[in-house]
Amino acid sequence: QVQLVESGGGLVQAGGSLRLSCVASGRTFSSYTMGWFHQAPGKEREFVAGIRWSGGRASYADSVKGRFTISRDNAKNTAYLQMNSLKPEDTAVYYCAAQRPYYTGNYYDEKQYDYWGQGTQVTVSS
Repeated sequence: QVQLVESGGGLVQAGGSLRLSCVASGRTFSSYTMGWFHQAPGKEREFVAGIRWSGGRASYADSVKGRFTISRDNAKNTAYLQMNSLKPEDTAVYYCAAQRPYYTGNYYDEKQYDYWGQGTQVTVSS
């Protein structure tokens, strides 16, 4: 069983930055496609960014393109989400998720992810 633990959330003013981290347990992190999702109050959980285990170009939701960057450090079993130029509408609980090893499922479909973290709150004040 893979455990994912997010950290790095908090309260920030509009225009500011935060970096979220997601640490995975186990020895096969390099085989996981990783994704970040967010869920605002009263809304459904939505895809934010994804990065393949096999490399290649990352994928982003239109609302965060040019502002957010997903990356991974396989040596540290960690995925990151660098969030710049934050807006109040970015306020949400942010979740990291992993697909099963060596699987390249649709980034955008949360059903393609087998493991989820507990979430970290990001609040952007205006």
